[in-house]
Amino acid sequence: MASVFLAGLTVSATAQSDSSSSSSSSTPNATVSKDSKTAPAPRIAQPEAGGSAITLETNEPLFDLAVALNVCGYDADLATSSPVRLKVREEVNAELANSSTARDSRDALCGYIRDHTLADSALNLAQYVSLALYLTPPPELAPTVGETELPPDSTQVVNILPLLRTFGQDVHLHAIWIQHRPDYEEFVSRIHDPLTKMILNTNIYLRLPVSSYDGRRLLVLLEPMLSPSATNARIYSNDYIVVTSPAGDTSSAVRMDQIRHTYLHYEVEPLIYARAAAMNRLLPLLKPVQEAPLDFTYKSDIVALITECLIKAIEDRTMDVGLPKPKRPDAVKQRADLERYDAEMAVYDRQAEAVRRKAVDLATRQGWTLVDYFYDKLGQMEKESVSLKEYIGEMVYGMDVERERHKDQQIVFLPEGTHDLVRRAPRQRAGLDLAETKLLKGDLDGATALAKTALDDPKADHAHAHYLLARVNLMQREPQAAIDGFQATLNSSKDPRTLAWSHIYLGRLYDVVPNREKAVAEYRAALTVRDSQPDTKAAAEKGLKEPFAAPKSQNTSAQQEEEPLDPSGKAEKDAYRPPQPPK
Repeated sequence: MASVFLAGLTVSATAQSDSSSSSSSSTPNATVSKDSKTAPAPRIAQPEAGGSAITLETNEPLFDLAVALNVCGYDADLATSSPVRLKVREEVNAELANSSTARDSRDALCGYIRDHTLADSALNLAQYVSLALYLTPPPELAPTVGETELPPDSTQVVNILPLLRTFGQDVHLHAIWIQHRPDYEEFVSRIHDPLTKMILNTNIYLRLPVSSYDGRRLLVLLEPMLSPSATNARIYSNDYIVVTSPAGDTSSAVRMDQIRHTYLHYEVEPLIYARAAAMNRLLPLLKPVQEAPLDFTYKSDIVALITECLIKAIEDRTMDVGLPKPKRPDAVKQRADLERYDAEMAVYDRQAEAVRRKAVDLATRQGWTLVDYFYDKLGQMEKESVSLKEYIGEMVYGMDVERERHKDQQIVFLPEGTHDLVRRAPRQRAGLDLAETKLLKGDLDGATALAKTALDDPKADHAHAHYLLARVNLMQREPQAAIDGFQATLNSSKDPRTLAWSHIYLGRLYDVVPNREKAVAEYRAALTVRDSQPDTKAAAEKGLKEPFAAPKSQNTSAQQEEEPLDPSGKAEKDAYRPPQPPK
């Protein structure tokens, strides 16, 4: 492993050796976490002690799956891809031409890929990328975790592995990988310095130190067998991962803007999620975005909306405005030279601000309603020369929520928006996912009907259905039915977040009874099984410090439009607002 140290920053550049692996097995989602009672699972690209927090790597299992897709018709952006992609395809085709056995294994492999093709090309590619990150190196190509711990999308294609192993052996894929490792190492070498510069510049703007490895990492994986335009980004527990492909020109450039977007998630999310428990006062800001062209997450999760809006504001503040910046004279011979430079800079600043404001306006109309607010706050941060970590409290807690809500209600949204790079594309919600949506909107009868239908289906997720019905009973003030539902959830669920929140809800119910002893036991149980999200820990710890007090009923019909958004439709349910639906 070659490491370069620059101003306190370490970016490790790694090309996978014959016996090493870049595979991982942390929990496969930004919101689904590992059970704290179990031993830590293997992680993507095992970190060295005291190693780098930011790593640039290659990965042989990813190469194998990418080659399989290419052999079976994946031609996206072939003309603009690196020449290495064409060379590998030619070498594989030569192996196929000389072996009928290899052709048979290819046909079986391609038949599987055809049968599991998704309509959305991005999601179709993403499921194979997710699987590759959790595999041991060839020839085993075995999952590093149990199937239930794999990323949800990868479980749809995990049965490709026996076919992939056979195909790889028949076409001598490992030998082809070894032959092209120097090419991969060259890509790593070329991209290392631009990546380092991007990270340094970002941290200089945010005035944040570049820390060494602390359990959280950013991994950039290079795979030239994929489309240069198809950047895949995802968050698995503490690993922020970007899979990208270099372009086919001599620069071998990658989409650094998309890597930077993921890096901003890496830097900004801990600052926002550290304050997640205090976000309830910002819930009214969800009301204006209900008609915006955003994914469901951003219409229902205020923390997710604020995080993405802040990241987009940072991007707009630091964007390349496409204008030549006046050069300050090296030697000022007379005052007129400096005055001319100042005048040129004033013109540049006005034009650059106009370009940035146009980007802010576009983002706002796409549904990112708080971008303009954070854009202005970042300007103040720049003038005061303070770090984002120091200023984030003022940004969030100093917000005039009612003023921002009123302003956001005046926005005319565009018909279509943009999707966050690190999220999967939206899908049509059905079954229990649809039931969660109905519950959030206050359609308790609709949510109940779908949950009961799931309980009648032996193949459905009964634990999730019990959890949903328990929350419905809670909202309908049926405490015993709610207790029974949460107990049924605890007896059947394996999801840490669902288990933790079932304990928290039970603790709150016992506090209302009151039975403080039982309540404390439930809060402690929640801390034992909790996920990694701050809201879970904060809710359980708050329950241990003081008994939960049920909110008083209010008649909201007269002032409903002016009251803060209550996802269930009743103000008294705010304290029972369900956490993000389990994935």
